[in-house]
Amino acid sequence: MAPRPAWKGYLKLSLVTCAVELTNATTHAEKVSFRILNRKTGNTVKRQYVDASTGKPVEDDDEVKGYETSKDEYLLIEEDEIEKVQIESSHTMALDRFVKRDEIEKVYLDSPYYLSPADEVSEEAFAVIRQALETKKMAGIARIVLYRRERPVLIEPLGKGMLLTTLRYDKTVVQADEVFDGIKQVKIDDDMIDLAPTIIDNKTAKFDPSQFEDKYEDALLELIKAKKAGKKPTFAKPAERPSNVVSLFDALKKSLAEEGGGSAKSKPDAKGKAKAKPKAEAPKRKSA
Repeated sequence: MAPRPAWKGYLKLSLVTCAVELTNATTHAEKVSFRILNRKTGNTVKRQYVDASTGKPVEDDDEVKGYETSKDEYLLIEEDEIEKVQIESSHTMALDRFVKRDEIEKVYLDSPYYLSPADEVSEEAFAVIRQALETKKMAGIARIVLYRRERPVLIEPLGKGMLLTTLRYDKTVVQADEVFDGIKQVKIDDDMIDLAPTIIDNKTAKFDPSQFEDKYEDALLELIKAKKAGKKPTFAKPAERPSNVVSLFDALKKSLAEEGGGSAKSKPDAKGKAKAKPKAEAPKRKSA
């Protein structure tokens, strides 16, 4: 069963427009989840709003959104009034700028969605826009109102469809300099510079997300399985926390040896490969 679209509207490139729909590219359906129960009765509990002053429950019909204008002073906003707030990006994503994909810093990337044509009539226009982006090796920038927030988005070709990624606003991103300015410039020994890349070479592999395993989730499932069978859960001994390395060079050599990188005593050259020891010259024969 195909997932329900998270948004339906139009994609526009100049005068070319097509109906599109947005589908979540990720899901949390498989994650272990827990319900809150009443320990005494075993029944599930439900959340209910209560009046902060009287402590009495508030019925659904009496709940209303409020915008704080000053301390303890609120402006009531009705749900239907919010629904009537509509701008162009509520229904149409207009591609107004184009950028190279690698120009966007990863910290600005937020949530991914699949973008596809909403009907058969829109397939041709959708294909034209997708192919134009593919030909130019560019990604489009647009805006969309999603979950009652206008968000900038990045749109790029992906297979027969497109990938839309919501972007974070600049004001919501902490600039790296604010965090990294306190890091001092460290002079690293040449031997350690040679050793560390060799460890990376030994662990280099193709990206394969199917190899990712949520070990914490597996441990939770083992706990559930044991309790369901009426057994006492067994918990693994907590992993020892690493400590600061006393000798970084020795730690790198030991890591290289354990990763199958050859003898840790061999000094690597600039390319990360261990240098072979020079062969001793054969003694010259004396003439008769």
